[in-house]
Formats: sequence, structure tokens, C-alpha cells
Amino acid sequence: MTGARTGARVARPRHPGTTEPAVNTESVDQVQCGDRTYELRRLRPADRDDIVSLASALPEIDLQFLRSDLTDPDVVEGWIHDADTGSRFTTLAHYQGELVGYGSLNLRGLQWMSHLGEIRVIIAEAHRRCGLGHVLTERVFETARELGLLKLVAQMTREQIGARRVFERLGFSPEALLTDWVIDRSGRTRDMMIMSYDLGAGKRSRT
Repeated sequence: MTGARTGARVARPRHPGTTEPAVNTESVDQVQCGDRTYELRRLRPADRDDIVSLASALPEIDLQFLRSDLTDPDVVEGWIHDADTGSRFTTLAHYQGELVGYGSLNLRGLQWMSHLGEIRVIIAEAHRRCGLGHVLTERVFETARELGLLKLVAQMTREQIGARRVFERLGFSPEALLTDWVIDRSGRTRDMMIMSYDLGAGKRSRT
């Protein structure tokens, strides 16, 4: 996997609560994954319908485990609003003009969790196992470090063994297993696993 950036570097994200401009959504980067070239850029308000289309085309098993129903345009509107207010930083991946994945860093609104960020990555089925997920994950890590976060968190159900293995390879460690903590689209409750990655080793201050 190699990456070649084009255009201006993405601006430093603003911390929630500031009035600084958001990241540069016009900057486009190109990355090579296998024999495919993908274009990466930040989320824009006009991307709503493309996100709905991406989510709607996911396998049913993936839809069962989505945190939010991104097949609902109103839900995606709220998602985009979070990006506008600085509580979500999302990088989109396009292939030949089609949205095929995203990596998202979601911030916690509570002061005592302001050092945490949650990572979410979704890839269209036809574009998996080529390194694109790794590229988008790297972008989430970059943004988290630019924001000065100390810990990244990943959440998944107990059944998502593949996702757990991916995050373990990235260096995430299990933190907790919560019984019947989430409910899927069919109404079935499932156990939720929380994993974390320490970005701030040596920076933590305890009082």
C-alpha cells in the first residue's frame, strides 16, 4: 500500500467549542491500494445521499451492527451536522467517483471524556482486503493525534470476531465486555466489547 497526496494538506481540525474554521473539505488526496487508486477527502454536506447509498448496499450482517441507521437520510443529516460542529471528523474514500468507504473519529461531548475518541471504519464489500481500511484507519489516528487525544476507543459486538482481530492487529486491547448492551435491527440484544488504543503513553496525569 502506498499513498500519494495531492493538493494542500488537510488543515488541523478544530477542537469542539472553538470558532475556528473546520478542516479543508476541498483538499483531495490520492492513495494506491493494490491496483486501484482511491481519492480521499473530508465529508461535505452534499455527501448525504452517497452515504445513504453506501450504507444501503452493505451486507445485511453489517447493517445489523451499524451504530446508527445510515440508510436513513435524516440520520445522516445529523451525522453531517456533527461534522460541522467539530464533534466528528470523517474521511471519505471514492473510487472512480463512487463512495466506497469512510473512516470516522467521533469525540465525546462530556468533559471527563474529552481525551477519548471513537474510531469507526466502513468499507464497501467489493473494496475490502486491499488495504483501504488500513489507510482510513491511519487518517483517524492522524486526526486524533492532531487533536491531542490520549485514547482511541473501538466498540463492537461479541459476534464481530473479524473486527476484533483487525483492531488487535492495530494494537487495540480489550477493556470491557458489557452484557446485552446493544440491540440490533431485528430487536435482539447483544453483548458489546470495548477495545482501546493508548495514544498518550507517558502523557497521562492522575490526581
